[in-house]
Amino acid sequence: MVTAVIFAGGVGARMQSMGIPKQFMEVDGKPIIIRTLENFQHHPEVNNIVIACLETWIDKLKEYIEKYGITKVKSVVPGGKNGHGSIHNGLLEAKKLSEKDTDIVLICDGVRPLLSDKLISDCIRIAWEYETAVPVTPSIDSVLESKDGHTCRRSLPRSEMFITQAPQGYTMRKIMWAHEEAEKRNILNPISSSELLIELGEEVHIFIGDRDNIKVTTPEDMRFLRAYYYYRQYENFAREESMYGTKNQYSRS
Repeated sequence: MVTAVIFAGGVGARMQSMGIPKQFMEVDGKPIIIRTLENFQHHPEVNNIVIACLETWIDKLKEYIEKYGITKVKSVVPGGKNGHGSIHNGLLEAKKLSEKDTDIVLICDGVRPLLSDKLISDCIRIAWEYETAVPVTPSIDSVLESKDGHTCRRSLPRSEMFITQAPQGYTMRKIMWAHEEAEKRNILNPISSSELLIELGEEVHIFIGDRDNIKVTTPEDMRFLRAYYYYRQYENFAREESMYGTKNQYSRS
């Protein structure tokens, strides 16, 4: 069994979106959270979806789920105080759906609208094999380390630097163990599930993700996303014109 745990409990302060959480902002007429959910809804290997949502927006999310036919959603629970807390709340619900401790959990933030079928498939396959599956992209920029944000004395080797993405795949037993250990060791706010496992001394398996799979976080990301959909529409228009050979009858010769 494969369950996607989507955490969408943040307010998106960096987006500067006039009080609307970034996951509920619309792009090309549809909320980002719904575009993200559709990727899992349409994937044949995903059985269930559990969502941890900003509590004050749960009713609105349920309206969208019904409107857009996201039928794999089995539960919507309140998010936590941070991303880790939201993931934890979602995992507790996913655990109730699990049949075996080797079932796969895909953990993904709610702002990944360009997530591909292939990436989801790769994540599931690698998680089955290694119990951990973290998509990454190689860093194309030089990376400097700074302790104070003003000065730097160390340059990190670019060939060894990777940017993590989502979804991240884990067996149920692996990720539940990590969350239990985090509570025991008072680890309160790891940035991601992979970083939690690494902090616990575990090794995680990485695989090459997709550079288009952006996490929509800033206004710059929104501009990229809108440009992406605009381009796709233009592609469709150009394909149609090429297919049917239609021309503008009003154009001047």
